[in-house]
Amino acid sequence: MWVLAVSLLILVLDQVSKLLVRGVQIPALGISWEGMPYGASIPVFGDFFRLTYIENSGMAFGIDIGGKAFFSLFSLVASVAIIIYLYRARTAPLGFRLSLAMILGGALGNLIDRMFYGIIFGYGPLFGGRVIDFFDFDFFTIDVFGYHLSRFWVFNVADASVTVGVIMLLIFHQIGVTEDTPAPPPTSATPPVTS
Repeated sequence: MWVLAVSLLILVLDQVSKLLVRGVQIPALGISWEGMPYGASIPVFGDFFRLTYIENSGMAFGIDIGGKAFFSLFSLVASVAIIIYLYRARTAPLGFRLSLAMILGGALGNLIDRMFYGIIFGYGPLFGGRVIDFFDFDFFTIDVFGYHLSRFWVFNVADASVTVGVIMLLIFHQIGVTEDTPAPPPTSATPPVTS
């Protein structure tokens, strides 16, 4: 179950990066970090990669299905299910378990935002938080059936972890299926002898 350390590392990186972008005040610990103004954008590699501080109430990449409370509860149940499955699959190939650990770490990272950020930052109830996003890339422009996307969706460490984890899961699942598929029985070149 050491792969859960990967989930924990992703969770910590995600939450620390979000608090650095948003800013945090903890007077009891002497912590005071200003963060970025909402909507601000800082070029990192020209216009191709920027840090842009936004918040969204939807899923990964700002997709909104079912509302905040529904998606938060779904994420919570899915995270528990992944933990149970990781325990049951503890002898599965490492790549498969790592992909699940990445998905879990990312899911928990955004779940914390949705569940607690509204209360922590004083703008909403439990399950009323918004997810902090800040990675802003100009990968490509999409024009399909009247839909226009001039920049890629702004995302965070958790979103990236879930996306990479799902891609790895598809790859390692396919490898596992290929390796686990039994070879067909040998065929005989000579016909059976009948008497």
